[in-house]
Formats: sequence, C-alpha cells, structure tokens
Amino acid sequence: MLSFIDTHCHLDGEEFAADREEVVARARAAGVSKILVPAIDFKSCHSVLDVCRQYPDYCYPMLGLHPEEVRADWRQQLDSLGTVLSESLQTKTHSEPSPVGPIAIGEVGLDYYWSREFEQEQLEAFEEQVRWSVETRLPLMIHCRKAQNEMVAILRKYADDLPGGVFHCFTGNEIEARELLQFNRFVLGIGGVLTFKKSNLPQTMAVIPLNRIVLETDAPYMAPVPHRGQRNEPAFVSEVLRKLAEVYGVSEEEVARQTTANAFEVFKKI
Repeated sequence: MLSFIDTHCHLDGEEFAADREEVVARARAAGVSKILVPAIDFKSCHSVLDVCRQYPDYCYPMLGLHPEEVRADWRQQLDSLGTVLSESLQTKTHSEPSPVGPIAIGEVGLDYYWSREFEQEQLEAFEEQVRWSVETRLPLMIHCRKAQNEMVAILRKYADDLPGGVFHCFTGNEIEARELLQFNRFVLGIGGVLTFKKSNLPQTMAVIPLNRIVLETDAPYMAPVPHRGQRNEPAFVSEVLRKLAEVYGVSEEEVARQTTANAFEVFKKI
C-alpha cells in the first residue's frame, strides 16, 4: 500500500471533535503515515499538543501564531505562545515512551486578503517567529495571502540562517513559484486546489520540481475533488497525490516516495 504524509491538518479543530478517532482510522487506511498539526494561537497550542499526545508517533505538533489571529493583543499572545514553545522543547523526558515536542514553528505568516488593519503587527509577529525558527532550528510552516512581497522581504533578511520550511497552500503562478523556490531548504505545500476544475496550479507545476513539494490537506478546509463542499480530512490527501501523478506523468508510488522523502528532509524531528 502507498504511504504518504499529510503535512498540514487542523486535526485539533472542533470540526473533528465528534469523530476524530474515525478520521484517524480512515487516514491510516488510506495510507497516511503521519499527520502534522499546526496551532493558530495560544489557545490552540494546548489542543494541538493534546491531540498529538493521543496519537504518538503519528501526529506531530507545530506551534505558532497565525496572521489572521494577530490582533490588538498580539504581543500578549506571542509572549504566551513563546513560553509554551520553550517549555515544550525543554520538558521532553526519557520517562515518556513517545515524548511530544514541536517539530516546526507554525502556522505563521502574513495575510492581507481580508484586511490590512493589523498590517504592521502582522509583520512584527511574523518576523519574531522567523527568529524563533532560526534560534530553535525548527522549520517554518508559512501561510501567505496577498503578501508575498512583504513575506519575501522578511525571509531574505534571514535567508542564510533559516533551517527551511513549507510555503503552505501554494496556489500561485510560475513567477511566484520561482521566487519562493530560491529559498533553499523550503518546499511548497500542495493541497486540494490542485484538483479544482478552474485551477491554474497544474500548469504552474511545470516549473516546480517534484523534490520541492509536500502533500497537505489543510483539513477541515479546502477539500479536493471529488469531495468539494464536504469537510476535508487527512484521508483525502490521496486525491492530491493522484492528481500530482497525472500532472507529472509519473506513478503514484513515485509521488508518494518523493513527497515523503521531502517531508522528512524539512521536518527533521519526525
């Protein structure tokens, strides 16, 4: 059976509260070997860590402040989140058979799609978390909408020191793809948008090497065809894999093998 990794799934969300066990069982049955779970704010750090403790060696936590959660209290949020990050990195003990510690800083980034009300605050919060990545050697899980120029400007300041990461939910054009791929040790996260009928992403993939992408769902959001309109879940990442094999003209086995290797290269702690 094929084996592959969902590198971005909000499994801690309320959308999975009623049937999380069944969702994980379906993911395993579909071939998902690991699920990476990002936090979006201080509160969700705890729910992410709790879910990952429930599924040791299968679910792995990422801790960060999502740009859409950057508001007037962003400084307090970031300080509290930084404390959780520091403590979770320090409290992994030999007494735990499978200690849970963060494997990445995420989900972080910039998002000016809806509003620029907290534009400066987003920039400051993102740059601080980029510095966390440099200091902890944990890769970044980056969310970016309508802000690539600003994001790239910040990353370039730390380019030589960054341990790598993922540009999550990439849906851009060839020019944007080439710009992002200039950052060594970074890959593009490809999800359900690839399967959408009107998506331009299949054409863009022509300039993206297979060894620079990872699979993701962003579940419960962005369900791929033929599940559009439904709650997304990790098992559906197989639809993204299937479409990628078609786009690249290679076997599904090759896509599974290469994207899994890419994920292990970025996320050293899994």
